Amino acid sequence: MTNSVKQKTYFNYINGEWVKASTGEVIPIQNPADKDEVAGYVQRSSLEDVNAAITAAHEAKAVWRDLSGAERGQYLYKAADLLEERLDDIAMTAVKEMGKTLPEAKGEAARGVAILRYYAGEGMRKEGDVIPSTDREALMFTKRVPLGVVGVISPWNFPIAIPIWKMAPALIYGNTVVIKPATETAVTCAKIMACFADARLPKGVVNMVTGSGAVVGQGMIEHPNIQGITFTGSNATGKAIGQKAFDRGIKYQLEMGGKNPVIVANDADLDLAVEAAITGAFRSTGQKCTATSRVIVQEDIYDAFKEKLVQKTQEITIGDSLKKDVWMGPIASKQQLDQCLSYIETGKKEGATLLFGGEPLTDGDYQNGYFIEPAIFEHVTSDMTIAQEEIFGPVIALIKVQDINEAFHIANDVVFGLSASIFTQNIGRMLSFIQNIQAGLIRINAESAGVELQAPFGGMKQSSSHSREQGEAAKEFFTAIQTIFIKS
Repeated sequence: MTNSVKQKTYFNYINGEWVKASTGEVIPIQNPADKDEVAGYVQRSSLEDVNAAITAAHEAKAVWRDLSGAERGQYLYKAADLLEERLDDIAMTAVKEMGKTLPEAKGEAARGVAILRYYAGEGMRKEGDVIPSTDREALMFTKRVPLGVVGVISPWNFPIAIPIWKMAPALIYGNTVVIKPATETAVTCAKIMACFADARLPKGVVNMVTGSGAVVGQGMIEHPNIQGITFTGSNATGKAIGQKAFDRGIKYQLEMGGKNPVIVANDADLDLAVEAAITGAFRSTGQKCTATSRVIVQEDIYDAFKEKLVQKTQEITIGDSLKKDVWMGPIASKQQLDQCLSYIETGKKEGATLLFGGEPLTDGDYQNGYFIEPAIFEHVTSDMTIAQEEIFGPVIALIKVQDINEAFHIANDVVFGLSASIFTQNIGRMLSFIQNIQAGLIRINAESAGVELQAPFGGMKQSSSHSREQGEAAKEFFTAIQTIFIKS
């Protein structure tokens, strides 16, 4: 897998082999907690490498498709076992590449194991229905068939779970895969691919090519042998992918941004709501598409909630994610840090009040990493930039409202609709929230972030292309339905 332990160089995985990119160039992957530490080197691939991977996947698709679901499932079970054996190493790698804390990374890796086993079991479940025909001498039924070669473009914020929750259903339903991981976390993806490689999947069934989106991602989308693209990332990139996929007439699945609200009603358990707001907004340093970004609070409890929120936020420990006492690690890269700081300055300029934090940490143990204090704004109005755009950093916008109806209106007053949460003890308010909120993931008395692997995941409005990932819903994207009519 590596040509030198000392150099920590990771290769592309194409047609069952670890190979160098045709360019002969590599990309260093920086540790955001210590920018002088290189987590590894990955390949700077060319279009030639992309084409080789897609050709391998195309040539392998008939063999993989013709296996039974149970046979494909056995490969996934083996990959799950290997991932479980290597969990600590893979989690540690994710920490060094993108900065989430080690307990979070271990939890994500364990989730990856569970996802693989869940979809391995899918190989034994039904794949169609018998439908009554108007012709009494005929049998009519449906079956699901794979798309063919599926391109996977995965982000850096969940470098273990997201690649797996895309690849596992694609594979179990009979597709072959080419993945382009985010460059920032490509070493983690290489170690995941090693689990598939060591599970002895047939050559060409899974392939990985690393490099820039402009070369690798673009090459995947435009290749005639790609029949489906699944993407998680920014709205701008997602829309461009969707347009190209539409022009080619292939299936596409986009999971993009969020501007997720938490509503705190005047009958809420304030301690529970404060804890959920903090974990939802600041875990993973706010770098989740489901992270809490807006906290909408009824005015009669606003001051009490604000006081508790600031107090608890002040207690957060920040530092190197590998240290046991650290609650929040660095932001993943200088680009992400600069973007977050820019949004904080915009919030100030537009008239919001910075209650706490928002400063970069640059002294002492922080001087060599991308650290920032979690930020809390108040006096935020719904038309402000920090209340409308996804920041992807540890920033909360507090918004005071008179009543629940105003809270619902503000919660929906964005172009996104990924997740939303409410804290209340009133069943009527819970039901009204479910009825009125425009979000794909609705949570009550729980933080906005988080979804269970067996449940559909996806957004409304501009948060997604309106398909769903995970659970049985994944079948809808990764297969096509055939209707069969047999006349006796």
